[in-house]
Amino acid sequence: MSDGDDSLKLRIIDLETAKSSCLKRRAWDEFPVPQKTLDGIKDLFGEALTPEQAVAKIVADVRARGDAAVVDWTAKLDKVTLTPPQLEVSKQQIMEAYGQITGRTLDALEMAAKRIEQFHRRQPCQSWFENNEEGTLGQLVRPIDAVGVYAPGGTAPLPSSVLMTAIPAKVAGVRKVVLITPPQRDTGLPHPAVLVAAEIAKVDAVYVVGGAQAIAALAYGTETIPKVDKICGPGNLWVTLAKRILFGTVGIDGLPGPTETMVIGDDSADPEFAASDLLAQAEHDIMASAILLTPSRTLAEKVQVAAARQAAALSRVDIVKQALSRNSCIVIVKDVDEAIEVANGYGPEHLCLLLADAWQHLGKVRNAGGVFLGEQSFEVLGDYVAGPSHTMPTGGTARFMSPINVWDFVKIVSVVGLNEHALRKIGPSASALAAVEGLDAHRSAVDLRLKRLHIQ
Repeated sequence: MSDGDDSLKLRIIDLETAKSSCLKRRAWDEFPVPQKTLDGIKDLFGEALTPEQAVAKIVADVRARGDAAVVDWTAKLDKVTLTPPQLEVSKQQIMEAYGQITGRTLDALEMAAKRIEQFHRRQPCQSWFENNEEGTLGQLVRPIDAVGVYAPGGTAPLPSSVLMTAIPAKVAGVRKVVLITPPQRDTGLPHPAVLVAAEIAKVDAVYVVGGAQAIAALAYGTETIPKVDKICGPGNLWVTLAKRILFGTVGIDGLPGPTETMVIGDDSADPEFAASDLLAQAEHDIMASAILLTPSRTLAEKVQVAAARQAAALSRVDIVKQALSRNSCIVIVKDVDEAIEVANGYGPEHLCLLLADAWQHLGKVRNAGGVFLGEQSFEVLGDYVAGPSHTMPTGGTARFMSPINVWDFVKIVSVVGLNEHALRKIGPSASALAAVEGLDAHRSAVDLRLKRLHIQ
């Protein structure tokens, strides 16, 4: 089967066609909800509800009933029966997880953790003050007190997500970092690799809860699960909807949509490598997006064949097939510059430059969660061990958002320590602006002080 399965072949299309199909952005909540999901909601709640309405009911229940609601929804949704004391994973259970993973896995997690910490410790994040004749102005940079890290556990365990989120929080100086992650049906505990990752990342506590009930528990707090100030980490539709509902009650890192990659390749690109990079994204989820932009028809056709052949051998081929047919494509563009402009407009989560002169084009990139330069600097390394967090903005939000980093776990406190000299200089202007805005008390607060200085 040298040409691969036709049903696994990526479409090769022109740019105008792509703009109305695979390059057309949709808000995360515009993706169609499968009928199976809607039927499941009706069976569970006894009435026809949208996913948003269902999640709102779960959130309200957790707020009202705490642990009791959490264990009830865990039983209904995850098919795992727990008691409130079992919601927190014990230290002994975490340490026992080390014996359930291979030495190779442990070494990989430790290497990844070391590189993630080293990378984020290089990020500038300091307070500053400026002193002059007017006094002092500055900014205090302070870590958030408590952060909840959500690690998904649906179609595959993601210990890497634990490291990629918890370690930047620890580097930032967050006092308490807790992990919340779904149980496995056979054990009632998180996957052993997830528990080991939590220990390596120095997480302060681990709770075995998933979905909307997990986000609600972190936002409001329960008898067992502590209330946090911010929740970070990727999740499924239920998690994202809960984050949307609870934004403002608790800090939220973002509303992640389906994962995506955009590869720009020229004639120098190896089609086997390009195909493998596209498939590495497509296997995440049926809604994942894998797009190749190239001015080379030859490369396009070779990647099409290679991707179909490689996909047929994957264990998650059913997921890959749907991802390739729904939101993925190969787009023929005029040249590399046009490809980069398309990428800037699209704002991909991952942008991979498989170009002979990749570094020469880096300066043209404005919007991307991460840029991967060259065939030896591919996205999968970034997913696990390169150093930067792999939790990156999706759905075009790279136009205004950044990957998880130290700044996500700190806040800035403005410092204003001005003196009489400053009041004499800037007070009259403050009074004038207060008058324009019709805020008499504001103006009076200035004028009273100016009168004391015999300025008015």
